[in-house]
Amino acid sequence: MTEETSSPHSSDRHRVNVQDDYELRYWGERFGVSPELLRHAVDAVGTSAKSVEEWLQAHR
Repeated sequence: MTEETSSPHSSDRHRVNVQDDYELRYWGERFGVSPELLRHAVDAVGTSAKSVEEWLQAHR
């Protein structure tokens, strides 16, 4: 699987959607965090996957 097709919605692979249960599970598993921590990260920095990942790395 390529990076482009490995996320749940390849057209929006750079955005973390915590409103959709499937995507919440996907991103939580990808970053290795709980849904609650993922939601907290999105609240803090927005939906950019890169920003969320950076925030999570700084707050573990």
